[in-house]
Amino acid sequence: MAGPIREQALPLLASANNHGDLAVKLSSLKQLKDVLLSAEPSQVAELLSYLIDLQSSPESLLRKCLIEVIEAVGMKAKEHLLVLMPVLFACLKDMNSMVAKQSIISGMKIFCGVLEELSSQFQRHGIVERWLEELWTWMVKFKDAVFGVIFEAVPIGTKLLVLKFLETYILLFTSSDSEKSGAQAKHGWTFNISWVVGHHPVLDPASLASDAKNNVGTLLDLLHSASSLPGLLTISIINR
Repeated sequence: MAGPIREQALPLLASANNHGDLAVKLSSLKQLKDVLLSAEPSQVAELLSYLIDLQSSPESLLRKCLIEVIEAVGMKAKEHLLVLMPVLFACLKDMNSMVAKQSIISGMKIFCGVLEELSSQFQRHGIVERWLEELWTWMVKFKDAVFGVIFEAVPIGTKLLVLKFLETYILLFTSSDSEKSGAQAKHGWTFNISWVVGHHPVLDPASLASDAKNNVGTLLDLLHSASSLPGLLTISIINR
């Protein structure tokens, strides 16, 4: 099947990269996503370098769509994220706020997905594979990069998404069982900090809880400077 998948994917990649009509480019990229999701992970791996090239596209809508494809492909086969995460980092600093915001949205979903994979893999097998340990390192770096955006001169819409990520992070590692149930329904993730109590080789629940509480402090620091913040951002901080 590797041949047919490649034969389907390469023309779509070429069209997404080189066609003169943006609508055709976007359509080709969306068709490519369907092709990649239907393929086995080993068939997708050889196509990732071509996919990554699209991050240099001058069209912001195409870069945004690329992030959505990365999210879909990465959530299906998380080992691919080791190659794809640098694109999310680059897009986080994109000059177009729409692209930067999509990077945060997709990155938050990927973060939660990798966290759940880490805990469930250890529960099932008693070990965590090396590639997943390395991927968690990427997740921590990405999380730190996103949280740093809150202090940068970026549009308020971007900062609101950072607050959403910050809230999710805090809830993941500090909420009680009753709060967790409500948060699960709201956010769509199932991770529970109790899953990693003990001797998880990668996740230290005490350290994670401490970091989450420190980020509550970040919210409080922002509130102290509320007089210099836009009203919508202040309201969002209070709600979080």
